[in-house]
Amino acid sequence: MQKLTHITSTAIPLPTANIDTDQIIPARFLKSIDKNGFGQNVFRDWRFDKENNPNTDFVLNNPKYSGEILVAGNNFGCGSSREHAAWALTGYGFKVVVSSYFADIFRGNALNNGLLPVKVSEEFLKELLQTITNNPETEVSVDVEKQTITFNHKSESFDLDSYKKICLMNGYDDIDFLISKRAQIDAFEKTYKTHSNE
Repeated sequence: MQKLTHITSTAIPLPTANIDTDQIIPARFLKSIDKNGFGQNVFRDWRFDKENNPNTDFVLNNPKYSGEILVAGNNFGCGSSREHAAWALTGYGFKVVVSSYFADIFRGNALNNGLLPVKVSEEFLKELLQTITNNPETEVSVDVEKQTITFNHKSESFDLDSYKKICLMNGYDDIDFLISKRAQIDAFEKTYKTHSNE
């Protein structure tokens, strides 16, 4: 995974509440167990009509909005536990999703795949959505180390598991983290063997 320590980007507003994982990546696209290629089908049924023509009313098809931060309505990632939803969002290019609430399983899947879910207050979310909708050039900054999100000199802190924070900042998945501790593990094993032979 790529390291994520700090990001400043324009953001894409998607003020819909209760966006579930089937809306993020429809079930018919779950045939592959390879992470590659899912980004092209993120929000597929919202981005395209039944004839596969782009839906010009959907925000991802609006050229004035762009960025690596998705700002969504409350209760993002509810529904089934498919990890593919996180794959699709990261595959499209998102590094951060902002909402006032995330489904627990989606939150875990996101963090395991280098996608940072930033939970903010409803008031902060409402103002952020209004601001970026009205001014698409607004930049949003997320500082992983300080655990803050900022726009237009307004800032709010967010919670982040300390282990997942280490993984994000170093670009580690769970295996990478264990490998990074190899010297300490080897030292412990040597000490353990020494004591067990006494």
